[in-house]
Amino acid sequence: MRSADFHFDLPPNLIAQEPLEPRDAARLLVHELGGGRTRHRRVCDLPDLLRTGDLLILNDTRVRPARLLGRRSTGGRVELFFLEPAEERLWRALVRPARKLGEGEELEVEGGLVARAIEREGSSGIWVVELFDPKGGEEPVAELLERAGRMPLPPYIERLREGDPRDRLDRERYQTVYARESGAVAAPTAGLHFTTELLGTLEERGIATARVTLHVGLGTFQPLTAERVEDHRMHAESYCVPQAVVDAVRACRRRGGRVIAVGTTSLRAVESSLDSQGEFRAGSGRTRLFLKPGDELHVVDGLLTNFHLPGSTLILLVSAIAGRERTLALYREAIERGYRFYSYGDAMLLVP
Repeated sequence: MRSADFHFDLPPNLIAQEPLEPRDAARLLVHELGGGRTRHRRVCDLPDLLRTGDLLILNDTRVRPARLLGRRSTGGRVELFFLEPAEERLWRALVRPARKLGEGEELEVEGGLVARAIEREGSSGIWVVELFDPKGGEEPVAELLERAGRMPLPPYIERLREGDPRDRLDRERYQTVYARESGAVAAPTAGLHFTTELLGTLEERGIATARVTLHVGLGTFQPLTAERVEDHRMHAESYCVPQAVVDAVRACRRRGGRVIAVGTTSLRAVESSLDSQGEFRAGSGRTRLFLKPGDELHVVDGLLTNFHLPGSTLILLVSAIAGRERTLALYREAIERGYRFYSYGDAMLLVP
């Protein structure tokens, strides 16, 4: 397969810049994989669209406010995305621009903090960075980020200046209402549509939920890097599938329900947790699972997902469920009907 076969033209005005209010007001393209019928509803209609006995798999990762803006001593502006701990008080961070940064250089960043460049990792723009408060104190880096950081929005959501009033809104809305385990640098965006009230209604209707964790990384937004799909190397992300999720899936199967992943990250987490015989087991680790047309799903029957970037690993995952031609046809229909795309956009439900 060629990467170019998964590209499509998207009008820029359909890239959502702000979330809808309320969360579950987003439009929902519902497609039945078996019969081929397509309907156009709202996320708030999910209790009527799903069946008693179905199971929703949610990703409870929490987005860390990992973005800091800073300046060099020369006055040049620098942006840092803190990715993960390297060792005590040292973190791996994506620095932009990174070309002129030198080892030992100190940057003044938001919140009165200082970031010291320790060591560069290859030519990727990733540095090992020490973040600290020059006034003293021993706050862990994660706490400093919670205090001073910005939400690491994807590049297609424009925040053009410091102090943009939408920054405060993003702190709340670029986070699911059930976020618990801190560690993501991007949101599991399908989950952004859920409200506490919607989750309560689903429970009342006998639609169960279970929670996995997959910490979404920056690689989620990277396009396919190889001409041939099969040559692409997937980024690694940390995941955890508790025994309670395995038990919930087995109970769902016994009662004849369907397992629906809320988002591609939830799907990748459960499909990564298979033993050598292909049996679904509790587990944790780092996954590079790359699903594409022709790959078999072992746990999940359906998917609730946002509309993704052209030529991304995410649209290939959707194509693994619906097939390439049907996926692109559904995307064309969504574009024709003015659906909003990407993280703050509308959603699609694929069900058997």
